[in-house]
Parts: sequence; C-alpha cells; structure tokens
Amino acid sequence: MRRKRQAIGIDELLERVRRGYERVEAQEAYDAARAGEAVLVDIRYAALRERDGLIPGALVIERNELEWRLDPWGSHRLPEATGHDLRVVVICDEGYASTLAAASLHRLGLHRATDLVGGFQAWRAAGLPAVP
Repeated sequence: MRRKRQAIGIDELLERVRRGYERVEAQEAYDAARAGEAVLVDIRYAALRERDGLIPGALVIERNELEWRLDPWGSHRLPEATGHDLRVVVICDEGYASTLAAASLHRLGLHRATDLVGGFQAWRAAGLPAVP
C-alpha cells in the first residue's frame, strides 16, 4: 500500500529546499564569477531581461531548458557544463524560482549549485553591473 504524502505550501517547500544548500548574496556571486569560481545563470524570462537588463558574463538559459543545458552528461549541454563539480549560481528575478531551479540541478548531481538571495533585484540593489 502506498503511503499518501502530506501536502505542503510553496513557502514550506522553499524553506525545506533552502536547508539543503548554502545560498549566496549578490556580492559573493559577483566575486566568485569574476574569479572564475562560479558560472552565473540567468533564468529570468525575456520580458524581465529586456526591462531590467543583463548581468555581464552570465549565461542566459530559460528555466525550461536549464537541466538540459547544464547536465554534463546531456546531449544538449552547453560547453560550460564541464562536470558535476561546476559551481552554478542560478539567478531569477527575486530569488524564488531560482531556489527550485537549484534544487533540480542538485538532483542532477550538480552538488555545488546554488541561487542568489533576492535574485536580480538584489544584484541591482547592490549596485553590481548590469547592461541594457
């Protein structure tokens, strides 16, 4: 007999997922990317990128393609998807969808995947570079 899982809300899900890894603040993500220690991945949809701009050097990967592009074993991977030790910092608009995206990357074996606390809005508020 299958045991029925208890339903939870999105806030509880986010809290549970976030306990599984250490999230990063904007300055830390910026410094890691500049040092070549992390790949920034912008999963915001096109309208938000057009409205707010892009993070220089960040890979733009639509959320629905993320796992296919970053799976080191996948046939549709990007050249940057070099291995499961890759440190990926996922960035959405405000830091919610990126949490679920990072959790999905963890399930693929990308154990160093994380996300940006506050998303692009926190990046911009920190005065970090963005281009139109």
